[in-house]
Amino acid sequence: MRRYCLLLVLALFASAAFGQLLDTSIYPANADAKKDISNALTKANTEHKRVLLVFGADWCYDCHVLDKRFHQADIQPTLDKNFIVVHVDIGQGDKNVDVAEQYQIPLNRGVPSIAVVDRSGVVLYSTQHGEISPTRRLPASDILKFLQQWAPKN
Repeated sequence: MRRYCLLLVLALFASAAFGQLLDTSIYPANADAKKDISNALTKANTEHKRVLLVFGADWCYDCHVLDKRFHQADIQPTLDKNFIVVHVDIGQGDKNVDVAEQYQIPLNRGVPSIAVVDRSGVVLYSTQHGEISPTRRLPASDILKFLQQWAPKN
């Protein structure tokens, strides 16, 4: 009985944490991904940055984990200095499929998925094998190394 109560309490805490994490919408349903990417490329060209396309959905726990990691004190300065981030909503796997294909993102490998694009729109890297999914198991230091690796060289 005691073990059952402990498991129930742990499940409730996990459920509350999951609910808080998903409280925010990072993939607005009404966003125009193509327009957002075009605007990001223009801004990246002006600011000498790269574009980081993050494919995912609001229902995706790991997509929210990745977004939270992007806002961590040890990661955000590198991200902000070097990248323009665009969140591309995949809906239930049926939205922005053409955009995913254009940027070499195989949605059947899971989300979140990332494409690094230079300011002229050329894909420099894209996750092909679910490299960052599940993000909850990926150390923040690996995310930082990834961003440093793909930051533009000045």
